[in-house]
Amino acid sequence: MQKLSILIPAYNEEKTIHLILNKVKAVKLVDNVQKEVIIVNDASSDDTAGAIERYKTANPEFPITFFSQPKNQGKGAAIHKAIELATGDYLIVQDADLEYDPEEFNRMISTVHYADADVVYGSRFRGSEAHRILFFWHSIGNQFLTFISNALTNLNLTDMETCYKMVRSSIAKSLLLKEKRFGFEPELTAKLARIPEIRIYEVGISYYGRTYAEGKKIGWKDGVRAIWCIAKYNIWDRRHLK
Repeated sequence: MQKLSILIPAYNEEKTIHLILNKVKAVKLVDNVQKEVIIVNDASSDDTAGAIERYKTANPEFPITFFSQPKNQGKGAAIHKAIELATGDYLIVQDADLEYDPEEFNRMISTVHYADADVVYGSRFRGSEAHRILFFWHSIGNQFLTFISNALTNLNLTDMETCYKMVRSSIAKSLLLKEKRFGFEPELTAKLARIPEIRIYEVGISYYGRTYAEGKKIGWKDGVRAIWCIAKYNIWDRRHLK
């Protein structure tokens, strides 16, 4: 891997976007891997766009590609656009909040290089890395979604819903991705699992979850949608390539 594309879908993150960009900028990637950052603003109703433009102006040496969606379409749609714009050998989604630590990129890059992995999942439920203790039922829900996804994909992941999936860009760009909101994760997993001889690995990562008061957006309706997507893309809508 020579370059990693870091995809940041952003919606109403005016107050925190500079913090995550500082973290992404500060991390030094192993093996001289270069970074490119692609931010897609999902038609935020606050001044997220202005905050990003001001950050770009203040940090001209930091490679940021910025695109604003003409209307709000959802996180998945923002990621679709970012995948289209990515030029790196591999790509990874970085949420604009502060739940995932970009320092974990190096753990995943090392796995790519050591194992010639096509995909590396960063699991919040594996290993001894720090994770913030929050919601019991969210944890149970994530485990349940991972279980039924594994049953249909025949994978043995511990965290299908993780944001951190480092994917070979050529593979990501070849996939026919449809989900525009939070159904993106189970759809991506279903379609990756269908690629013959794909090499999928998983490593433990740290996790610093947000409360709803701190801006967490996902809810029970997104869990129901995830179940629907797991069934849909593993059973009756099985086309996975463009």
